[in-house]
Amino acid sequence: MRCPFCSEPDTKVLDSCPAEAGSAIRRRRECESCGRRFTTYERIEEQPLFVVKRDGRRERFDRQKILSGLLKACEKRPVSLPMLEALAEGVEKEVRNTLLEEVPSTVIGDLIMKALRHLDEVAYVRFAYVYRRFADVGEFQEELKNLLSRQKPGKSQQ
Repeated sequence: MRCPFCSEPDTKVLDSCPAEAGSAIRRRRECESCGRRFTTYERIEEQPLFVVKRDGRRERFDRQKILSGLLKACEKRPVSLPMLEALAEGVEKEVRNTLLEEVPSTVIGDLIMKALRHLDEVAYVRFAYVYRRFADVGEFQEELKNLLSRQKPGKSQQ
C-alpha cells in the first residue's frame, strides 16, 4: 500500500479490526519512509445487481427502496425499524445468493411479501395492495381470504 503523503510503497500495518458491521476491515498503517500514519479499509468487491422492472427497465438494486416500501406498509404498526432493516437485509442476501446479475422485481416483491406475512399481517395486506396492483375489490378480497385461510389455528378470524 502506497503512502498517501510521500507515495513510498513500503507501509506497515499497526492495527486491524472489523468495521462496518463486519463487512470491512479497518487497517491503521504507518509509512516506513516518512513515519506518517493513515487508515485504509478493505472491502469485498460486490458485483453490481440490477432489478428488471415490469416494463422491462433495468435499475441498480437499492436496499433503501425496499426499506422505504416497508416503512410505508408498516406505518403506525408495532414493527420496529431494526426488524424492517433485518427484513430488507435478508431479502438482499437472498437475492444476491442467486448469483444472478439481473433479478426480476417480481422475485424481490414475492420475497418481501413472504417475510411480511410472518411479521405483520396488516403491513402484508398494505404492501400486497400496492405491489399486486389489484384491479378491483374482488381481487383484494381474494387475497384477504387467502391470508385468513393461512392463519394459524387459535387466531381469531374476524
